[in-house]
Amino acid sequence: MSSKAAARSKARRFLLQAMYQAELTDEDYSSVADSFIADHNMKRADLTYFREILNGLQVKYDRLRFCIAAKLDRDFAELDPIEKSILLLGAYELIARIDIPYRVVINEGVELAKSFGATESYKLVNSVLDALSKDIRRTEQ
Repeated sequence: MSSKAAARSKARRFLLQAMYQAELTDEDYSSVADSFIADHNMKRADLTYFREILNGLQVKYDRLRFCIAAKLDRDFAELDPIEKSILLLGAYELIARIDIPYRVVINEGVELAKSFGATESYKLVNSVLDALSKDIRRTEQ
């Protein structure tokens, strides 16, 4: 893994934690960035990417939620906060970061789910992100 890829992977781990914090405190994603960075040792994470994603998630939240909800077998609101955050992050990357291959987006989401999610949550993450990638990244596949 290149140093850029490793820095992004670390940023994703921190993004998941910041998103979870925002979810629990009912804050906007973009408003937790500065305090989260101040409270964590993020020197090996891609901070530019971290900030861009949190701001982008805030701007595109409704569209992302709609896209994800269309691929779920339950209501979006019923998702565990970790699953919800991973799916929002993955959907955002699929839509807004076409420089990141869809397979990387799916793999990173699955790994986050295995590390932070419930026992079987990686299966849901894999299924939903795969379905989204087929709609969003048709030409890449």
